[in-house]
This record gives sequence, structure tokens and C-alpha cells, in this order.
Amino acid sequence: MPVASLAAGSYAATSRLLTSPSSSGPASFADMLKQSVAAVGDEAQKADAQMAVAASGKADLVNVVTAVAESETAVETLVAVRDKVIAAYDDIMRMTI
Repeated sequence: MPVASLAAGSYAATSRLLTSPSSSGPASFADMLKQSVAAVGDEAQKADAQMAVAASGKADLVNVVTAVAESETAVETLVAVRDKVIAAYDDIMRMTI
């Protein structure tokens, strides 16, 4: 699976989180973060399941590599967002009042 399609999949997942309809109006930032962390956990579980099936010799290697790459992309995205949030917090703390 090319990197472009992995990036497109990550973008689509993020887009669904941002545009998901809710009855109480727009989702809060905290809710969006919770959903994102849960999505990363789901990707990791899928990768683990594919690796377990591969260990038993019943999985296609392409599916295993794809699942692991998607999980890695999700974790890297989550870490990048975390780094941006921490940088923004540091900038706010350095502001003079």
C-alpha cells in the first residue's frame, strides 16, 4: 500500500471525527481527543490481530504489513498532535499578562 493511500486514510478518519454529526452541537476538543486516542487503540488492536494470524501462518503478509503501517501512522499522528498541544501550552505560559 503506497504512503499516499495511508495518508488519505488517516485524513479521512480525522475528517470523520471533525464532521461527525452530534445532537449537542459541535464536539468539544476533549471529546475529539478521546475519539482520536480510541481510534489509535483500535488500529493497534487490528495490527496485533493481524500479527497473531500471521504467526499461525494463516494471514497474507501484505495485510499484516498494511495493518502495522496504519497503526504506525496513527501513532505518529497522535504524537505530532500531542507535541503541538504541548508547544501551544508552553507558548501560552510564556506570555506576559
